[in-house]
Amino acid sequence: MAQLSDDCFAFGGNLRRLDAALDDLAGRLTPVVQAETVGLANALGRVLATDAVSGLSVPSFDNSAVDGYAVCFSDLASERETKMLVGARVPAGARKIAPIRQGEAVRIFTGAPMPPGADTVFMQEDVRLEGDTVLLPPGLKEGANRRFLGEDFTAGEVLVRTGTRLRAHHIAALAATGVRDVAVFRPLRVAVFSTGDELVDAADHIPGISLPLGVQIDSNRPMLNGLLAARGISVLDLGIVPDRRDVIAAALTRAASECDAILTSGGVSTGEEDHVKAAVEKSGKLDFWRLAIKPGRPIAMGTIAGKSFLGMPGNPAAVFVTFTRFVGPVLDLLAGATPNRPAALPVISGFRYRKKSERREYVRVRLEVIEGRLVAQRFEKDGAALISSLIASDGLVELDEDRLSVEPGESLPFLSFPALLV
Repeated sequence: MAQLSDDCFAFGGNLRRLDAALDDLAGRLTPVVQAETVGLANALGRVLATDAVSGLSVPSFDNSAVDGYAVCFSDLASERETKMLVGARVPAGARKIAPIRQGEAVRIFTGAPMPPGADTVFMQEDVRLEGDTVLLPPGLKEGANRRFLGEDFTAGEVLVRTGTRLRAHHIAALAATGVRDVAVFRPLRVAVFSTGDELVDAADHIPGISLPLGVQIDSNRPMLNGLLAARGISVLDLGIVPDRRDVIAAALTRAASECDAILTSGGVSTGEEDHVKAAVEKSGKLDFWRLAIKPGRPIAMGTIAGKSFLGMPGNPAAVFVTFTRFVGPVLDLLAGATPNRPAALPVISGFRYRKKSERREYVRVRLEVIEGRLVAQRFEKDGAALISSLIASDGLVELDEDRLSVEPGESLPFLSFPALLV
């Protein structure tokens, strides 16, 4: 298993644009997990370690796309109805098929092999039967309703590229072309813990009982566990770690010995009670990144015993944004996956907004259909601690570094939550 160099995250302390940061990391980070071979039944959600190649052409023979009547196009009248005798009958799965005879129509069914000499199929809904003959209307194009050998996939074709996280449609393509086993990376294993004396675990709280003053339930860790699991990442949940440098250092040491990467929330700022930064520097090397994004700006990154460390903000909305737009893609690189950087879709602004230059901002919005157009309405409150802003929204409007304002009616780039969570 590869280990990271001490300077893999080192880019200096200046505020960095998101795209530039991700591009830099894409050139520096390589998978830290080994490859293994698994059967298709166990491949869903895994990341391909080598290109998957088709073993067969699909379809493997010319066949009918519909239930109907196969004919030779040259036998058809061009301007009038053609009357033909119905000859053979070819069901799906037929093994022996006689060549079509001149002037004959063959009764054929979806998926059945095309009789030799036949090149066009009429849908049964478009014809009329008269006894043992069929009346075929004019105007059908040559080759209509015919599936050609290899029109879906050809033998030897690359089906799915290295770095792809296999979804159900990938599995379908692999199965259809005779692929039984694939080389995939072992799932990345990530240790997760939250820091803060003010936090309690949801499992330790009795429903209906008020929380003591100054105490709140940890929501970041369950959210991060879910975000990681959705990416096919194995999680070691180390719970809540108190604000003590020695205890945090011990948790980091354990995490580095058991996992491929370490992910924390809270305690990475420069306050007197933010001990994660000092604990990481004691155990390894830290580069304190200042990403030019809102919400979420400070992200601590470094290495501990050759394992990646990523320290995230403490506010839930900031955690969600920084994970989906930055931390998740970084973990993808370590897992051997092509990072998810979804294309934004255009929506119409239904709000007015001002922002600073040189900073990318993510505005939580809900979508409404107004006069046939998708209109983005901004969530009323802007706090990075508000989980309600995520629940009430459909996604994020992405405002690039050079934009200073938003006016109603403008076109804005929208990233849906489903697209961000792929």
